[in-house]
Amino acid sequence: MGVPTSGIQFVFRLSLQRDVAGFGQLLRAVEAHGGDVVALDLVRSDEHSTVRDLTVVLPAMEVLGPLSAGLKALPGVHIDNVSDRTFLMHLGGKIEIQPRVQVKNREDLSHVYTPGVARVVQAIADDPQKAFQLTLKRNTVAIVTDGTAILGLGNLGPLAALPVMEGKAVLFKSLAGVDAFPICLDTQDVDELVDTITRLAPSFGGINLEDIAAPRCFEVEARLSERLDIPVFHDDQHGTAVVILAALMNAARVVGKELAQLRVVVAGVGAAGTATTELLLAAGIRDIVGVDRDGAIRRNQVYPERPSWTRYAQMTNPEDRHGSLVDVLAGADAFVGVSSGNLLEPAELQVMAKDPIVFAMANPTPEVDPDGALQYAAVVATGRSDYPNQVNNVLCFPGLFRGVLDCRARLVNAEMKLAAARALAAVVAPEELARDYIIPSVFNRRVVDAVAEAVVHAADATGVARRTPANIGSH
Repeated sequence: MGVPTSGIQFVFRLSLQRDVAGFGQLLRAVEAHGGDVVALDLVRSDEHSTVRDLTVVLPAMEVLGPLSAGLKALPGVHIDNVSDRTFLMHLGGKIEIQPRVQVKNREDLSHVYTPGVARVVQAIADDPQKAFQLTLKRNTVAIVTDGTAILGLGNLGPLAALPVMEGKAVLFKSLAGVDAFPICLDTQDVDELVDTITRLAPSFGGINLEDIAAPRCFEVEARLSERLDIPVFHDDQHGTAVVILAALMNAARVVGKELAQLRVVVAGVGAAGTATTELLLAAGIRDIVGVDRDGAIRRNQVYPERPSWTRYAQMTNPEDRHGSLVDVLAGADAFVGVSSGNLLEPAELQVMAKDPIVFAMANPTPEVDPDGALQYAAVVATGRSDYPNQVNNVLCFPGLFRGVLDCRARLVNAEMKLAAARALAAVVAPEELARDYIIPSVFNRRVVDAVAEAVVHAADATGVARRTPANIGSH
């Protein structure tokens, strides 16, 4: 057996006829496709056949089909199932509900349920705020989607969105101790989304909207924020914006430029691009030009088919620049891509100002090749984990929700998002800053606490917190 280095691991469950199928032919088939055999484990056997799990490492996903066909063609071999580590991790789902108290006898039952629970019910009826003290509401977030913008895959519906929402619930719990539950709604109607989420809200201390396509996501979030007295946060918009701002703050320091003086081009004016632009403006950057498929969004121009673009045009492009993405990149200090892959050739970055900053965050294929971009840019960031400077929402939402739950905030405002970005940027100490280290790792244990603390203080300072920082930790 070879020693696997890098690649994708798969497990083939094979039914093998005795005296017909041999290990040698399996090994040769895998090696012929550039793979390595890691193990051949016995599952069960009888006098006629054996069932074994063949674990292999393949160089790429594209090899799986040809190898499967090759194994099927071998005499005495039948493929019962093929799985990989990712699928195995999803078997049965990734989350479960566990009680915080145990019922071991009749007395426990009387406190947890009837008759004792009636006193708790009455206490909450008399003072609804006690629900934060006496129920799961104090530490529980609803992760809500309609499945219309799943990762980079598009509108695949609510059922297909469930694994993503489960994964986010795992991150909430493992990184910030927040209990989060996925809710995938089978409707794409704004009124139905808003009404349904509103009716579900009493059980939760916050609402995390996820993978809802623009422009519908803007209206859903705005209307829910008006109707509910708990935070409503669309992570695809604001989580992205917070992490981009934090990374841009540090990138500006690396190249010796003032944040407010940067001229920024944003490719993609959907959910993430719009929210990022709004937060960059709130941080003091004044010269931002948004670009979509048809070119630059022109100052004060009306876009009847895209009302969100009309609003975007009113707050951006002060010099009314026009033309293609490359046209408006001329002289720009920073490029922020939240669009689609391969929009630019690396050499086209030469038109930017000295020491340009390039954030190419389309995933898995960035707007410009990161390796090529490094030839022309002083700082390059992506949304990928296999390059330095990964801009990832995981750096924001666990700590932000930890903070809003701790202080029982009514909403998430611009001041809280700015505070989160500044705290995230500050996790990277000045002496640590470098062109390949402008943003901390998602596994940096300081991130959640730093962001949460900043959010709590900003919520308190702006009057949207129900609990002051001094009271956090008490019941």
